[in-house]
Amino acid sequence: MSWPGEFVRRIGMLWRRPRLDVELEEEMRLHLELRQQENLESGVAVDDARRNAIVKFGGIEQLKEDCRDARGTQWVESALQDIRFALRTLRKSPGFTITAILTLALGIGANTAIFQLLDAVRLRSLPVSNPQALATIQINGGNHGFGINAGNDSSLTYPLWEQIRDHQHGFSQVFAWANWGFQLGQGTQARDARGLWVSGGMFPALGLIPVKGRLFSAEDDQPGCGTPGVVLSYAFWQSEFGGQESAIGSKLVIEDHTVEVIGVTPPGFFGLEVGRTFDFAVPLCSEAGFHPGDPTKSRRDFFWLTVMGRLEPGRILAQASAEMDALSPGVMEATVSSGYGTESLNSYRKYRLAAYPAGNGVSELRKIYDTSLWLLLGITGLVLLIACANLANLMLARASTREREMAVRLALGASRWRLIRQLLSEGLVLAAAGATLGVALAAAFSRSLVRLISTEDNQLQLNLSMDWSVLAFVAAIAILTCAIFGLAPAFRSSRAEPGAALKAGSRGMTAGTERFSFQRMLVVSQIAVSLVLLVGALLFVRSFRNLMTVDPGFREKDILITFVNFEKLKLPPDRYEPFRQDLLEQIRSIPQVDSAATSTHVPFNGGWTSGINVDGVEGPSKFTRASALYFQTLRIPLLAGRDFNDRDTSTSPRVAIVSESFIHKFLGGRNPIGKIIRTAPEPNYPAAEYEIVGMVKDTKYADLREEVPPPEAFAPASQFPAKGPWTSALIRSSYPLSTVISALRGKLSEANPEIVTDFEVLQKQIQNSLMRERTMALLSGFFGALAALLAIIGLYGVISYVVAMRRNEIGIRMALGASRQNVVGIIIRQTLQLLALGIVVGVLLSLVATRAAGSLLSGLQPNDPLTLIAAAASLVTVALLASYLPAYRASHVDPMKALRYE
Repeated sequence: MSWPGEFVRRIGMLWRRPRLDVELEEEMRLHLELRQQENLESGVAVDDARRNAIVKFGGIEQLKEDCRDARGTQWVESALQDIRFALRTLRKSPGFTITAILTLALGIGANTAIFQLLDAVRLRSLPVSNPQALATIQINGGNHGFGINAGNDSSLTYPLWEQIRDHQHGFSQVFAWANWGFQLGQGTQARDARGLWVSGGMFPALGLIPVKGRLFSAEDDQPGCGTPGVVLSYAFWQSEFGGQESAIGSKLVIEDHTVEVIGVTPPGFFGLEVGRTFDFAVPLCSEAGFHPGDPTKSRRDFFWLTVMGRLEPGRILAQASAEMDALSPGVMEATVSSGYGTESLNSYRKYRLAAYPAGNGVSELRKIYDTSLWLLLGITGLVLLIACANLANLMLARASTREREMAVRLALGASRWRLIRQLLSEGLVLAAAGATLGVALAAAFSRSLVRLISTEDNQLQLNLSMDWSVLAFVAAIAILTCAIFGLAPAFRSSRAEPGAALKAGSRGMTAGTERFSFQRMLVVSQIAVSLVLLVGALLFVRSFRNLMTVDPGFREKDILITFVNFEKLKLPPDRYEPFRQDLLEQIRSIPQVDSAATSTHVPFNGGWTSGINVDGVEGPSKFTRASALYFQTLRIPLLAGRDFNDRDTSTSPRVAIVSESFIHKFLGGRNPIGKIIRTAPEPNYPAAEYEIVGMVKDTKYADLREEVPPPEAFAPASQFPAKGPWTSALIRSSYPLSTVISALRGKLSEANPEIVTDFEVLQKQIQNSLMRERTMALLSGFFGALAALLAIIGLYGVISYVVAMRRNEIGIRMALGASRQNVVGIIIRQTLQLLALGIVVGVLLSLVATRAAGSLLSGLQPNDPLTLIAAAASLVTVALLASYLPAYRASHVDPMKALRYE
């Protein structure tokens, strides 16, 4: 029989054990009766016949055990006995049991929650057919800000997608897609929806099977297709149509166009970007149908598509990537843009395509939080390690009270290995219970973490279900914790000498220092690790505070950003700018508005980069078009020259205002007034010259983390009107912004009810831009404080235990004339010794461990001395306070009672 079959057969014996024991008992009885009958037939008396049969047969119980051992299941039975014994023992100590399980549950739950998030963001494969064969096709190293970027630098243009689709040979199928926001519904019922542009080959390439209807194919994605249909996500189908079959063939109004529903994607498919779901998908060819006359998405410099492919069978990613690299020169030459400078176009021609693994999808979350999540997993792991050290100390103290029990069992013949197994079984039961409760807590923890890193405008959707990797992680961590806090007490108890332990009064003897050496080592380790976590927590908290208090160079409070879209008014393009100016005047007329201006780019929302030349110095610079009163609205100080005014019109000479960084880079700090800026030609913006008429203070307009802001130039919006029917207005008000929003809605609705508006509070936008730092400060602060608390509890427990075990010694000292101050000094000195050693080790570990956090800090170095001193001082102060209570109790010991102790 094969070993799997033999294993199953033996395990099956466990379930049949009662029946097998009855059969064994019956067989033994028959053997005895046969032997007894043989003795009777040989003439032996009845009583002697039975006695001789038993003697000759041997020990019946021993024979039964031998027969049971022959089944090969004795190790399982022994383990079950140990677990039952552990359960009975733990039931007798409910306080210890509950404390241990809750401690482990918190530690394991926190670790599991962080791992779940890490698994969902980084490790989990896409819910599609054979995801490991998928790859993304990107520009190697990104496009470095060339052109217009709707997403990250790895996006491609529509012409690039067409060239790749028509000329590649390394993939069996290629497809393109992009997340996009759509207006769903009409009039007052219109609302924002999450859409997905997809090429016709995407769903077949992913191997998706529709739940209802059909999905798009290559035939649906042909030029001039109009609006051929829409495919719903399973979640949207359930929420909007109640999962009814009648949804197929029904109509949706998308971007004021009526579109027929043709199918529903499978339940598990959330899209291809981790953390972001979609409501519906539309084919790429329908873009012209939704936005007729708008060529933006087909432009050669508009990067907005993600291109992916499925590898040909038998080909590896490196081969496909090499083929894309070889294909790149022709593709880039065929898609080169017009209207850019020679330098920009030469840089574009040098771009090279490459293939990268895409089995886990794409994710901005991965870029933002990858390092943070690994650090948090390390932090929670250290917290669990401290908790295990506490439990080990508790179990060591508990084991010392069971020395006589262990000695009696050893004296009666129990092996030391048997005792170790039984004590490890107690740890295994505690770890299993803690892991089970921890998994339940992890679900709540992980959901809380997702809410913590979500914003009102970006609600993250992550699959946090328990898959095999999460369960394997929980099992591994449970076994590890069992080993950490269970092994030492088990081996310590099994080493008890029966003779010494059974001596009367042995527990009342003065305890030697070697008795507590292991507990002290654990406490030193706890102090060292908790100091590392406290240092990390203080670094992240101080870094976040630095960012929150940094001066961005403009006013943060009381600024409202209003995005206005008047596309539905169907105005001719030559009426866009007059309408924008009239709209701005109406906004300024609202009593609650102190100041208002428009801009092509608002703070922390990107910006346009242009190639420029000033006095022969060339380079890139941010370029923003703004209306008059822009700097006054944001309170950006004007350092020299003048502001924009009404005389800066489309027919007047072009002017610009520049920042301090601009002057340092292009003019070496010289006076900029009157200097000429020459820009490289770009689509919609021909080469032009601007006279510098003013200088403003540097602003951290794009990122608060910037040490040195990039050079920035501003030009009047009136001289460079935006091409589309939209504008962004920045409004400053001393009134509550909710009141301002209400007044704005009324005024704009009064102007025209078809105007679509969206509002953002600048201060909240700044806070959202620091979401990663806020999360790290909050979580590391919480876990650092928890680690310090656990370490102090551990220190308090060990000092209290030492005091209890040295009660005789303390009584003798006091009987011989020691004062209470002397006794307190003895205990405090022991505490200081432990603290000193723990602090020294902790500082050395901190200097090494905090290097990993260097990229996440702002305005701080990982080895910041002030942080190290503050963390160590805080830990020492709290630890001394915690140790004072047992020292105080020791100083009030009654010598007579202490000398009678056992």
